Formats: sequence, C-alpha cells, structure tokens
Amino acid sequence: MIASENAWWIFALLSAFFAALTTIFAKVGVAGVDSNLATAIRTVVILAIAWSIAWQGGQLSKLWTITPKTWLFLILSGIATGLSWLCYFKALQIGNASLVAPIDKSGVVLVLVLSALFLGEPLTYWAVIGTAFIVAGTLFLLKA
Repeated sequence: MIASENAWWIFALLSAFFAALTTIFAKVGVAGVDSNLATAIRTVVILAIAWSIAWQGGQLSKLWTITPKTWLFLILSGIATGLSWLCYFKALQIGNASLVAPIDKSGVVLVLVLSALFLGEPLTYWAVIGTAFIVAGTLFLLKA
C-alpha cells in the first residue's frame, strides 16, 4: 500500500480515471439491455471484486467488530449508491454520455455543501469559488 499522507491524491485520480472508463463502458453496455438489469450485472461484478479484496486482505474477521452506527451508515451509503447507479445507467441509456457525466459529477457541489453542514468540514472562500466554477463548467458543457 502507498504509505504517504498525500496518497489520497493518487487514489482520487485513479477513481476519476476509472469513473471515466465506467461511463464509456456503461454507455456501450446499456445499449442492448434494460438499464436496471445492466446495473444488477455491474453490481455483481463489483460485489465479487470487493469481497475478494477484503478476503485477500484478511479483513473478513473484522466484520463482527463493526459498530451499529457504522453498519447503519454503510447501509445508507449502499442504498444511496444503488439509487445513484440505477439513475446513472438510465440516464446513460437515454442520454449522451458527454452530457450525463458532467451532471453526475456536479454532485461534487452537493458534497461540498453537505460536508460543511453535516460533517463540519470547512467551506472556505476558495471552496465556494471552486464550486461556482464547477457549476459554470457543467452549464457550459451542457450548452456545448
């Protein structure tokens, strides 16, 4: 594992890269199948990969030490993820990937606001300016 306090950058960039591939692969994949079925298939693949990694890393024994609060929020996160994926795949099926993706990624704006409200994370002047640029960029992409 990468041992650095800035390792999150590497994983964030990899996440963006794989998210981009996800959009392209999903757009092609949903062309011939119902978007809900496509999401279900994708979820099984993710499930197998995630459990394999947890098993290989010896993490399964820690399953019984997870607190009820953590379970609750992981379950809520799973519900939100599932609903997001179902909506995303439906949007990709009926819309252009180049339009769907910017709107989907503009969820960053909501993350900034909600993280300030509920997590107490700072909403700095620069964060507000950056958020405005994200909104403006999304609107510009939609007009392109």
